[in-house]
Formats: sequence, structure tokens, C-alpha cells
Amino acid sequence: MGGVSTVDRAERVPKQDRSRATRQRLLEAAVSCLAEHGWAGSTVSVVAERAGVSRGAAQHHFPTREDLFTAAVEYVAEERSTALRALFPDGAAGDRHAVVAALVDLYTGPLFRAALHLWVAASNEEQLRPRVTELESRVGRETHRIAVDLLGADESVPGVRETVQGLLDMARGLGLANLLTDDAARRERVVAQWAGLLEESLG
Repeated sequence: MGGVSTVDRAERVPKQDRSRATRQRLLEAAVSCLAEHGWAGSTVSVVAERAGVSRGAAQHHFPTREDLFTAAVEYVAEERSTALRALFPDGAAGDRHAVVAALVDLYTGPLFRAALHLWVAASNEEQLRPRVTELESRVGRETHRIAVDLLGADESVPGVRETVQGLLDMARGLGLANLLTDDAARRERVVAQWAGLLEESLG
């Protein structure tokens, strides 16, 4: 009789788990490398070593360098989106200051630093540009959707969509300013001001 034995099935599940764990280690190592060393210093070999896997195993999961780094930034962006929603499981329209602060925080950590290196590389690397452009568009749409939900914004009202987009553009700008110096004090004042403006404009 054909079919899969219980032993075979038992062995395959842990193998799938191991494969998933290896992939996750590679993605997390890729983001750390990109944030710390930039595109030029982040090779598949460097990432594989940091993740504790062989270069061959890395290339099994991600055949090219571009595959690895675009997947890594997308993976962490999804993790951050999930974490952002988890901060406000019941919505947060009543505390817009907290929402603005949480959105700004998205742009001040290693994910933003890694994404920035990827954007800069994409401006010079023809094979990377379309992938990063598409990825950034997708991540941007998801972040915008989360912001609208958390702020309780009604985008059918003229100007509201642009107000939310302006908030996200401002948050990205604060993230850029934070790359060179610790901008926490000024950032807190800007967050407070934006929260007040949103209360007025969103009602």
C-alpha cells in the first residue's frame, strides 16, 4: 500500500518548522545587517553567517541578494504593522496623541534605517528598483490604512486623506532627522502639535 507512514509524517513537520525558523532567522539577520552596514556591506554570505546558516541554505530560501533583502524589509514591515494594531486592539480614536506617537515610532527604529538603505541602493541598482518601488507602495498603503483606522478618520470628507498622508510624510521626516542625532525632545513637541491639529481637522 502507498501513502505516508506516521514516521515520515512526524519527520516532515519538524523539517517544515526548521525551514520556517531558518527563513525567519535569515530575514531578521538581513534587516540588522542592512541597518548597520548598508547595502554595500550586506551580502548573502554576511547575512548567512549572522543567522548561523550556510550560504547554500540561504540561497535555497532566497536565490538572489535582491530576493533576500526585499523579503526582509517586507517581513519586518508586516511584523511592525501587526504590532501597531496590537497596541490598540479596540481602536484609538479617543487618544490621537498615542496614535501619532506610535506612527512616528515606526520611522525611528532599525526597520526604517534598513528600508532607507534599500531605497538608496534601489536608486542606483536597476534590478532592485522595481522591486523596492512595488514594496514601498504596498507597505505605504498598509500603513496609511492602519493610520486611518486608528485615527477614526473619515476619508470621504475632503482633505482628510491628505491630512493622514501628511502625518505619515511628517513621521518619515522625523525618522530621517533621527538618523544623525537623537531627536527625541523635538520629536515629542512635534507629535503633540500634530495630535492637536488632527483633533481640529478630524473632529
